[in-house]
Amino acid sequence: MKIVLLCALMICAVSYADQMQCPMHDQHLAAVNERGDHVMGFDHTKTTHHFLLNEDGGIIRVVANDATDHESRDAIRMHIQHIASLFADGNFEMPMLIHDRIPPGVDVMKQQKNKIKYQYHELENGAEVTIQTDDRDALAAVHDFLRFQIEDHQTGDPLK
Repeated sequence: MKIVLLCALMICAVSYADQMQCPMHDQHLAAVNERGDHVMGFDHTKTTHHFLLNEDGGIIRVVANDATDHESRDAIRMHIQHIASLFADGNFEMPMLIHDRIPPGVDVMKQQKNKIKYQYHELENGAEVTIQTDDRDALAAVHDFLRFQIEDHQTGDPLK
């Protein structure tokens, strides 16, 4: 029994970097990207996602990698505008379809939807949605949601 517990603790102690090298993680990322391409309507290899945390919420930003790729830019804009509207209504179906699970923070973001503001902004090569709240619980949920996105999409964005 002690050996099983020790082994379980050792597995849990594996660093994040080691998890990134795990073949299962690679399979998971490939599945997230495949579902994401379908749900978002653009090719993840032609775009760059960023999930940024700030003191009153955060930003979801997507841009086309090639400034002349107007097809990706336009698809990004449509997607980001759509998620800003859906999230404001408390609808987080898209992230659940992409990630094949409910991201952390979603339940609170749904419950606190009237305390969270989502604003769509066009960028030269794409778009972003800013997420703002002055509610402490909603802010913690937004940050949990964005951290999950950073880790699951492996964007390399800061977790703080």
